[in-house]
Amino acid sequence: MRTRTAITALGATALLVLTGCDDTTRPGDSAPERPRTTQGPAADAGPAKPGTAELPSFVGMGLQSAQDKAQELGFHSLTSHDALGRGRNQISDRNWKVCNQTPQPGGHPTDTRIDFGTVKLRETCPAKDSGRDTATPAADDKMPDFRGKSVKVARQSLDTSTGLTVEDASPDGRMVLVESNWQVCTQDPAPGTPLNGRPVALTAVKFEETCP
Repeated sequence: MRTRTAITALGATALLVLTGCDDTTRPGDSAPERPRTTQGPAADAGPAKPGTAELPSFVGMGLQSAQDKAQELGFHSLTSHDALGRGRNQISDRNWKVCNQTPQPGGHPTDTRIDFGTVKLRETCPAKDSGRDTATPAADDKMPDFRGKSVKVARQSLDTSTGLTVEDASPDGRMVLVESNWQVCTQDPAPGTPLNGRPVALTAVKFEETCP
């Protein structure tokens, strides 16, 4: 009887030990969470479509302030040009002011390209924007009329292979360094002449001066 009782007790003890080893979840523990997957319209949505916003008039504002305001309203496709047609770049936006804008004020998609016609702060806005779509006209195969335009615009209009010389039209013989500050007085060949690879010669004075 003692031997059988001892064996029975040992068996019960071993069963309790094995049961305790297999039980890895304690009371109060929760089962491990499975990774969650995102489903529904948000996961399959494509690029957001541009909205519509009210575009105000920026005329009279400084170029930097106009650009900042346009971006606040959601318009981020911004460009500007020299309204005097001299082909100058707006390097320091705070030194330029807005004379006109395209498109006009009103409701527009926010991906609309906004173009500001500008002059420097000390300059007067022209009655007609001479720089819109004409900053770099194509010379094609005939000589354009460059008189009154900036030397920079003339150079940009010609094919890069065209030989170009520029001289001071005044007797001072100055060097033409900043070409956007100089206006063409004379040109050779004459306007409308087929170029056919001919070199071009210009004379010029500064814009605040009068051609001789």
